[in-house]
Amino acid sequence: MENQKILQAGKIAQEVKKYIKPFVKKGVPLLEIAEKIENKIIELKGKPAFPTNLSINEIAAHFTPSYNDETLANGLLKVDFGVQIDGWISDTAFSVDLENSSENKKLIEASEKALEEAEKTIKKGITIGEIGEAIQKEIESFGFSPIINLSGHQIEQYNLHSGLSIPNIDNKQNNEIKSGLYAIEPFATNGSGKVKDGKPSGIYSLIEYKNIRNPSAREILEYIAEEYKELPFCSRWLVKKFGTKALPALNQLEQNGNLHQYAQLVEVNKGIVAQTENTILIKENGEKIVTTRESNF
Repeated sequence: MENQKILQAGKIAQEVKKYIKPFVKKGVPLLEIAEKIENKIIELKGKPAFPTNLSINEIAAHFTPSYNDETLANGLLKVDFGVQIDGWISDTAFSVDLENSSENKKLIEASEKALEEAEKTIKKGITIGEIGEAIQKEIESFGFSPIINLSGHQIEQYNLHSGLSIPNIDNKQNNEIKSGLYAIEPFATNGSGKVKDGKPSGIYSLIEYKNIRNPSAREILEYIAEEYKELPFCSRWLVKKFGTKALPALNQLEQNGNLHQYAQLVEVNKGIVAQTENTILIKENGEKIVTTRESNF
């Protein structure tokens, strides 16, 4: 694995987190927050690994602003972004309470503490069920539920969700952690602890590079394959590059089976959701480095 590039991506992610936190205030357009994050990643010589997710309250994940979005930051806002260098990724997320709500603050603390426990627990040879158990115990100790059908994930080059999933509950699975790269992301909720598909997100990934007749759609498909490979991207990025003709082209590519569009993920009982995430590199010798946070275990 290209450890140097992973660590460099992590360093950029740390800097972007520090840079963006003062901007995340109630009433700021989500579009402005997303563009500041993505522009800063590029300025620091990285590339966004996927579109910035800015999911509010019961939306757990997969909300990114569209090119003309007017949504303003409010509620419990989850800020989830990743940095890639030559396809090597560091993925991170934090949550912010924009309502001065003690319940929101407690939810955020539950997800942060669960991540700390998971970071202490993960090592070569430990099972994914044991990591899930550490997360579940911590979140439940706050009186909340972990989200059972969202999980962390192993990461490989240009592949954000590869290999093992890292559960947020003790799923009793005994697959062992080996050397590699893992994103751990506890989701805590005051709802029932499950998400379902909501509205389309405008976030896509390439699933098959096959011919499409429409010349405009073909041009956009070629750009997607070259620029993003199999990493997620969004309609907003393509409107920036090609103008609004990108929108019907994306529809055609989705209908033609070239692209998969992700759904927003919504807590089934409209419970509020907090998320915290770091990426951890486990080296061959067993050393672990939390790439997206300066202090390491």
